[in-house]
Amino acid sequence: MNYLLAGLVGIVGGITSGLFGVGGGVVMVPAMLLLLGTQVGDIKSAIGTSLAVIVPTALVGSWKHHTQGNVKWDVVAALVPTALAGGYLGAWLTTKIHADDLKKMFGAFLVLVGCKLLFFK
Repeated sequence: MNYLLAGLVGIVGGITSGLFGVGGGVVMVPAMLLLLGTQVGDIKSAIGTSLAVIVPTALVGSWKHHTQGNVKWDVVAALVPTALAGGYLGAWLTTKIHADDLKKMFGAFLVLVGCKLLFFK
């Protein structure tokens, strides 16, 4: 394991998580595939690893944002039940989708989100 590269992925993922609300999927998955490819394996392992890492990251970021008054707890309460169900469903779907196809879908998702953020309000 290249702990220096893993640490770099972790710090960048943590910063972008706290700063933009993204870090796991958008930053860590591509970074792990690019920098830790043979150690992580395929996109499915990168996604699973990212989810495990993002839990404590999200907790720390959420707490800090809460102390700044940036968390709308009524919205959190409304989103959590379906987000949990969606997370389970999404993880289950990875058993039905080949890793190469999942990688292409993920890339297309990133491009669409990037275009939306860059070119549309």
